[in-house]
Amino acid sequence: MATREKQKAIFRKSERELEVAKASLRNLKTSARKARVLANMIRGQTVSEAYAALAFQTRFAAEPLRNLLKSAASTAVSRGFDADNLVVEEIQVHKGPIAKRFMPRAQGRATPIRKQSTHIDVRLSTRDSE
Repeated sequence: MATREKQKAIFRKSERELEVAKASLRNLKTSARKARVLANMIRGQTVSEAYAALAFQTRFAAEPLRNLLKSAASTAVSRGFDADNLVVEEIQVHKGPIAKRFMPRAQGRATPIRKQSTHIDVRLSTRDSE
């Protein structure tokens, strides 16, 4: 049993050594559904194209996503990879914790308010030069 766990740990370590860069953003104060629109837009693009596309978006999640891409790209550059060949290989948007509040309404009633948050993970890879 212990040898299987060790094999899995060695496999995970080798996978981490092969990946170029990854970055994560936790507890962004917007819903996952709104952030996924932008994530789907930049998936598969080069980092420079994705950064330019996000620069012209007016959605709230565009600026934090740009900062996340910038962070992942700087991590890749510090590891010795070329910034021009970086591609957004994988970007995942997950639901974060929901803060539950109540708003007073007429005749003594209360309406629930759900303040949603989002977790975003991005992984970069290098584009193969043809």
